[in-house]
Amino acid sequence: MIFHKAYKFRIYPNKKQMELINKTIGCSRFVFNFFLAKQKEKDAFWYICEEMVQNGQLPTNNLKGKYFNKKEIIKTLPELKKQYEFLKEVDSIALQKSVENLVDSYDRYYKKQNKTISI
Repeated sequence: MIFHKAYKFRIYPNKKQMELINKTIGCSRFVFNFFLAKQKEKDAFWYICEEMVQNGQLPTNNLKGKYFNKKEIIKTLPELKKQYEFLKEVDSIALQKSVENLVDSYDRYYKKQNKTISI
């Protein structure tokens, strides 16, 4: 018989640490939503162009490629930090991880969509 052990830890942050934790969560949420909005704009523009192709106003629609490229998005984070100063207050690894979570969730969503479509 195999037994699995688990340990639970409880932290008690002081006010300064709690403020930093809340800032990190907020900034991660901001970065996630920022790049998700960019992708939604790109998708909306693609659908408009696709309608124009169907109506004969455009010959082809070559706008839709790979949805997210994690490395390219992470490279744009320093530019985003220049634009939004509050992102400099938190750890950059947390922001990069929120981008990774977004890319992973988008990939899993579209893989699931493709499986349901092909059946």
